[in-house]
Amino acid sequence: MSLLSSQIEAVLFVSGKAIEESFIKEKLNATDKQFTEALSELLAKFSGDSGIHLLRFNKKLQFASNPECAKEVEAVLNPIKEKELTNAMLETLAIIAYKQPVTRIEIEEIRSVDCTYSVQNLMRLGLVEVVGRRETIGKPLLFATTDDFLKRFSISDVTDLPDYETLLDKLQQITTSTITSVEVVEKPMFDKVEEVPDFLVGEDVNKVE
Repeated sequence: MSLLSSQIEAVLFVSGKAIEESFIKEKLNATDKQFTEALSELLAKFSGDSGIHLLRFNKKLQFASNPECAKEVEAVLNPIKEKELTNAMLETLAIIAYKQPVTRIEIEEIRSVDCTYSVQNLMRLGLVEVVGRRETIGKPLLFATTDDFLKRFSISDVTDLPDYETLLDKLQQITTSTITSVEVVEKPMFDKVEEVPDFLVGEDVNKVE
């Protein structure tokens, strides 16, 4: 395989996202002929029985898993992701989904425990995000569910959410069989001051991307 093919392969692997062919060609200083030849090599290599396939769409390139391996990939990776959701996190997630947008203090008033750990980890997993601040004293952060939450739990739209108890039951049914991590005991609520999660310090949470 040519050096250019190896370079393109490395770029696509590290990116993990679709990249425009013209951008790759420009940055790697490749001619049309060189790029076409390198791309042909990669398309031949990452196709058929290969576990990784090279997708080409809208003049963009991206690596993806072989569709034939979908069940096996899901069997291995889904339990790893699902076990990260403890019962405390599931209950917090259900409250956010049903009450959104909601502050951490409001969540804690329902659960009667400090929910900082659960909220931060739900954000780390991409299931919850900051959507602004409530216009009250202290301007506490407002949390809501993400599109990944809807996709992960097969919910078409937040307007289609069932009542709280039904939603919690659904989340628990989906994850109960795969939760194997040690449950974290959250401490009783004692601090009513809303804090910005560590990884949001310095970020403008009011900015709409």
